[in-house]
Amino acid sequence: MPDYDHPAPDALTLLGVLRGLADPIRLEIVQHLGKVPEASCAALLGDRPRSSMSHHFQVLRESGLLHTRVQGVQHFNSLRKADLDARFPGLIDAVLAC
Repeated sequence: MPDYDHPAPDALTLLGVLRGLADPIRLEIVQHLGKVPEASCAALLGDRPRSSMSHHFQVLRESGLLHTRVQGVQHFNSLRKADLDARFPGLIDAVLAC
């Protein structure tokens, strides 16, 4: 299985990041990842359908909020906090404080 493409840190845009955070499910994923170094997709699914969660993970990756690492058949997600802090200082801390 190929690795996912992730935008370069200098390609992150405020509009893209805010779009990624605009959905309550995606905001919940980001807030969860702010508390742990990494989480599998299965751990983040909850009782939600996999098909809709795949869409949310894709939006989060494309917006630059999420990094997905593939190990075998599992996908591990982490918040790109360092990249986001460098590009938009204080934004993610404010989101995580909510």
